[in-house]
Amino acid sequence: MEYNRRNFISFLGKASMAVIIAPPFLTSCGNNTTPANSSELSEEQLKKLKGVVLEGLVPSSEDDLLLANGLNYNVVLKWGDQLTNKDTFGFNNDFTCFIPFDEKKPNDGLLWVNHEYANPLFVAGFNFNAIENPLEQRTKEQVDKEMYNVGGSIARVKEENGVWKLVQNDPHNRRITAQTPIKLNWDTPIKGKTEVIGTHSNCSGGITPWNTFLTCEENYQDVFGDTLYDDDNNPINAPSILGWEKFYDYPPEHYGWVVEVNPKDGSAQKHVALGRFAHECCTLYELEDKRIVAYSGDDKKDEHLYKFISSKPRSLKEGTLYVADTVNGKWLALDWENEPILKNKFKDQTEVLVRAREAAKLMGATPLNRPEDIEIDPITGNIFVSLTNNKNRNDYHGSIMKVEETNGKFDALTFKASTYKAGGEENGFSCPDNLAFDLSGNLWMTSDMSGDAMNKKDKPYMPFKNNSLFVIPRYGKDAGKVIRVASAPRDAELTGPWFSPDGKTLFLSVQHPGEQTKDLNNPTSKWPFDQDGIPKPAVVAIKGDLIEKMNLLNKIEL
Repeated sequence: MEYNRRNFISFLGKASMAVIIAPPFLTSCGNNTTPANSSELSEEQLKKLKGVVLEGLVPSSEDDLLLANGLNYNVVLKWGDQLTNKDTFGFNNDFTCFIPFDEKKPNDGLLWVNHEYANPLFVAGFNFNAIENPLEQRTKEQVDKEMYNVGGSIARVKEENGVWKLVQNDPHNRRITAQTPIKLNWDTPIKGKTEVIGTHSNCSGGITPWNTFLTCEENYQDVFGDTLYDDDNNPINAPSILGWEKFYDYPPEHYGWVVEVNPKDGSAQKHVALGRFAHECCTLYELEDKRIVAYSGDDKKDEHLYKFISSKPRSLKEGTLYVADTVNGKWLALDWENEPILKNKFKDQTEVLVRAREAAKLMGATPLNRPEDIEIDPITGNIFVSLTNNKNRNDYHGSIMKVEETNGKFDALTFKASTYKAGGEENGFSCPDNLAFDLSGNLWMTSDMSGDAMNKKDKPYMPFKNNSLFVIPRYGKDAGKVIRVASAPRDAELTGPWFSPDGKTLFLSVQHPGEQTKDLNNPTSKWPFDQDGIPKPAVVAIKGDLIEKMNLLNKIEL
């Protein structure tokens, strides 16, 4: 299908080049799908918005969530909060996604939140750093606590008097954990199973045109290890760093997938056709004939960018998985039936998908610098990919790559790749991670500098201080500039930006504050400043005049 901007706004009833709004079929991690029409502004609104100054923050190492002028926040959910009488909100929240119950009432709906990993010190009271041979001293009770605190949460949240709050004990509230049974959406069993136990390592995600959540399993090797292969194609078992396999004999091949979750009942399935690797996100585009294009990156040094094109309407099973050759601008099919080089290595298509990384390299895919989040520009239709960094290649600050599909067709098999923004002191950011577009097409971006490298004089990240949230305006005198609008608490990373349907709220995760803590009596962060003094991952709702102004930049004279 040729990209046609008119399709992006046709549902408004009138195409207007002054209105930029993502359509119901542009569904991706961070983009909203049901924005309100805000083309008519009162004189009072114009006066109010023109009075807001777009003034960015300076880098900070302060232990707090700092926001630019014109923004404020409230904590919606934090680790340990009661969702129901039996379930609590998990640890290290990452991707967020909000679906309203009624498109005409954007302030009441279901929030999905990923829980990427559990820090054993906080969750289970197990200090890896203070114990000799820690894996030998792990207990099943400790591992069970960690397994419960990963996966995801579904929570009904509602805005009342300008404040977003959890609706406790709502029937929709539930947890999906590393112990939840999940079906494989595939005809061939994997390691003898058609249903597997649990999801974990849930990093970013996406949403489907049929309003279900996508959550992506990233660093799966950390908990159950992985299966590697030698030069003679013999399997080698690589142990995990957390040692869950000591108590649960779950094959590593059951993890590393894109997982679809139904918000109505919590049922889930893993999509084998999308390939197995460290999925950062899964960004979908629905073509006019209802076929699906799904973009996903493998968040590891020298790994690859993938695209799945379905052969049937609204299918994430029937179709072909491709991997990107960004040098020559080609999508390479990981198709066992038609690629002799794959037939020589693997026994069938299932093995190609399970060992997608190896198949990609055999086909000549381009090694990339940790491809993370992916978003589709609602104005041009170009695909933006965060390349976080690759220290092995002396790329410490990363970049944002732009992919232009040939003739704007998302199912094209050729494209052009270029650098949109390079990280570094000149542009004021380092290690781009999650991306989101607002209602005016401004690009919002979070950073992912590791906790052990931030604020260290001997590290290249010292000038940037704490991880942050940035916006790149599309219009006005600041168009193209990278402006810091939020600074994270100490050791934390800001993740999962997602706008509410009316564009007035930005949901954002504050992940792993105090991650470098070695002693709970002396944590490196105390955010969000609870009475117990223990840092807690949390989801916040950011509001304010600045967000309203950014959403309406294309309608006001700056």
